[in-house]
Amino acid sequence: MSSAPPDTPLPRRDRLDRRSTRTPARGPAVRADEHHDLALNPRDVRFDWSRLPMHWVPREPMATHTMNVLHLLLPEGERWFVRTFREALPLVTDELLREDVIGFIGQESVHAEAHQGVLDLLLAKGLDPAPFVRQVEWLFHRVLAGRDDLGGPAGREHLIERVAIIAAIEHFTAFLGDWVLNAPGLDRAGVDPVMLDLLRWHGAEEVEHRSVAYDLLVHLDPSYLRRMRTMAVTGPVLTWLWVRGVRFLMLTDPDLDGRARPTWRGYIQASRRGLLPGLTGAARSAARYVKPRYHPTQEGSTGQAVAYLARSPAARAAAR
Repeated sequence: MSSAPPDTPLPRRDRLDRRSTRTPARGPAVRADEHHDLALNPRDVRFDWSRLPMHWVPREPMATHTMNVLHLLLPEGERWFVRTFREALPLVTDELLREDVIGFIGQESVHAEAHQGVLDLLLAKGLDPAPFVRQVEWLFHRVLAGRDDLGGPAGREHLIERVAIIAAIEHFTAFLGDWVLNAPGLDRAGVDPVMLDLLRWHGAEEVEHRSVAYDLLVHLDPSYLRRMRTMAVTGPVLTWLWVRGVRFLMLTDPDLDGRARPTWRGYIQASRRGLLPGLTGAARSAARYVKPRYHPTQEGSTGQAVAYLARSPAARAAAR
């Protein structure tokens, strides 16, 4: 009898049946053709950054540093995801969702460490990310941290609010994951293959687990108002952090010597060359989130994500 290779998630055919019985008639529009209900397994990937150039999108420092903001935000951000979901786990009464949350925690833990390696390399190349990272740490360890002084209903409310913020963030990471899996412009530009594999491996896993945070939020509180309120805050804050991150990286880049500044015109030109996500596509994705019948399966393709994970050099090496 044959068995699936270690990096192939196992099918979960029973979850669609159960979800269809518990989703109200006017509830989220779940795309059954895309929601393959896979068991989420962390892949213990490793990346060799020893040959990564400072500008790993050749001759494109702004495009490089726009994507490098991921490395500034994600290590601490995803560790915060993990802490929050571990705190929420005792509130989950659906066994299948509980398994998904555990799988999500495992995958996000690996993501955080994978991006940390790039920060270490930037420091070795003379770009010290610490000043910006300290501000990110303050955000996730102080502003968005759990509250030991809150108990009972107030503590539960604070926890669910943080889960709602994560659901909003995960919407954007699913959009970015879908974009990078469908960005031939990066291949044409000659992007460093190790970095491209990191981005696509991570993007594929974001698409693979894109429903978990949303499903957890609906499980704890199906309120449409909470979903809208947290997105109204999360979207602008993420944009602000990203803009600040790009400015910081370009001003700190020793190869640029403070001579280059990011501009919106430069961003739009890079997006037209297929090196960055288009602003129109991002706006359309955000608009989908505010629809009452939204469900994350409307973002990206599970089949495409799993197909990339089956051929990703890092994921294949981890399976071996």
